Order: sequence, then structure tokens, then C-alpha cells
Amino acid sequence: MAASETHHTLPLPGFDAPVRLLAVVAPYYKDIADALVAGARATAEAAGAELDIVEVPGALEIPTAVRLAHGMADYHGYVALGCVIRGETTHYDTVCNDSSRALTLLGLDGACIGNGILTVENRDQAVVRADPQGQNKGGGAAAAALHLVALSRKWGRATKGIGFLGAKTGDKG
Repeated sequence: MAASETHHTLPLPGFDAPVRLLAVVAPYYKDIADALVAGARATAEAAGAELDIVEVPGALEIPTAVRLAHGMADYHGYVALGCVIRGETTHYDTVCNDSSRALTLLGLDGACIGNGILTVENRDQAVVRADPQGQNKGGGAAAAALHLVALSRKWGRATKGIGFLGAKTGDKG
């Protein structure tokens, strides 16, 4: 049973220079999204990072917004936040798989992304996972982005040369 398991959590990294994160939020389930944002905001503040928020219609639009920001704005990392609850059709599988795959490809292309898109069977599972005083998956996603930003700075820059998506990539670290 997952509730009785313990998990190791890395301490938040420290930074010598400012860190700007962008949280891209799909507020389809507004109360759940708000809880995810609260957790992400608290974690970013604890690390001394600035967190901007933008909203998109749904989970499938999150990767596109991250890609646009990564190519056009000045952010060091990204936090993907939203919730997909299983319904009666296979649309759930499409949304979960495609949003996750797109975020993974963006990460492989050099974007420092924490994936906080919940994929759950029911609302109760989502509420527990989103609660900043519970599993705090929004905070966990922000922490993941911060750890990747720290790695990109440790190794000199986030990306080099031509990325997997075919675009020239630059120094985002």
C-alpha cells in the first residue's frame, strides 16, 4: 500500500544567480490545479526562485506552451501542472500518453521540466496528490524543475547545438 511507503526526497538545490520558472497550468479541474499551483509556489519560494503562471485549456496544450516559452521567453525551467481523471472513453489514455511524451521530448531537447500533470482514476486520488499538505505533487514538480536547472548550471548550460526537435538551442541555464 502506497500510503505506508517512505520515499527519499532530495533537498532543494541552492542557487548563486536568480532562477525564473514558468508554471504552465491546465485548470480544467480548477480546485485541483489551484492546489498544485500552491505547492509549486511554496517550493519555488523556498528555493528563492521566481514563479510565473500561465494557463492553457487542457493537459494537451501544456507541452506546446512550454515549447513556445522555451524558444521565446527567458525562463530557466518549467513546471507542468494539471490533472487528467479517467473517464469512460480512451481519451484519458491519449491525453496522458501524449502530454507525457511531449514533455519528455522537450526535456530531452534541453528544457528543464518538472511534470506535475496528475493522471488518476478518480477525483479523490487527485485531491490527495494535489494537496500541498498531502502528497504535494505540485511542489514535487517544481523541485524536479529546480534540480534540473541546477544540473544545467553545474554543467555549464542546459543545451548545446541542435536539439531533438530540430531547432537550434541556446543557453537557458
